[in-house]
Amino acid sequence: MILHEENIRNEAVISIAKKIAIAARTAPKGKGVDNLEIVILTDDDIERLATAMCAIAENEGRTSFARDADNCRKSQAVMLFGTKVQSLGLNCTFCGFQTCAEKDEHPTIPCFFNANDLGIAIGSAVSRAADNRIDNRVMYTIGYTATKMNLLPECNIILGIPLSVSGKSPFFDRK
Repeated sequence: MILHEENIRNEAVISIAKKIAIAARTAPKGKGVDNLEIVILTDDDIERLATAMCAIAENEGRTSFARDADNCRKSQAVMLFGTKVQSLGLNCTFCGFQTCAEKDEHPTIPCFFNANDLGIAIGSAVSRAADNRIDNRVMYTIGYTATKMNLLPECNIILGIPLSVSGKSPFFDRK
């Protein structure tokens, strides 16, 4: 049997995306509290996301969303990483409130540790992608769109990472 790389590319990227999800899941978290949600989009779901990104570009005049939608369409998978907003009871004041109880009166304001844990998970994710030579880029535009589409309903902070295997990274020469 002869397997041509272009015929196994999608399957390989999905397999590695699963490992990326595990790397993000096992990243350290404040007080060991896991508020992360992680999903992998492929095929039609990538197209739905990209279409919604283009609509945001047009409706809100944000051209970077159309550029990033094109990057998504050139990817074999797009990963979403979100965090639920839940204070950890540390009263650290990083969120701008003196106590977690005061912060909890503002449920859309994230706990500092929610965002920090998401960032650490993203670092683990892109590290795993790089270890496997998968082109990737962290995109807030994907997260913003995923939030508008309610793809991770319990999360109000989401970042996206498109994953691509091709002769040249679609995330390198961006305009």
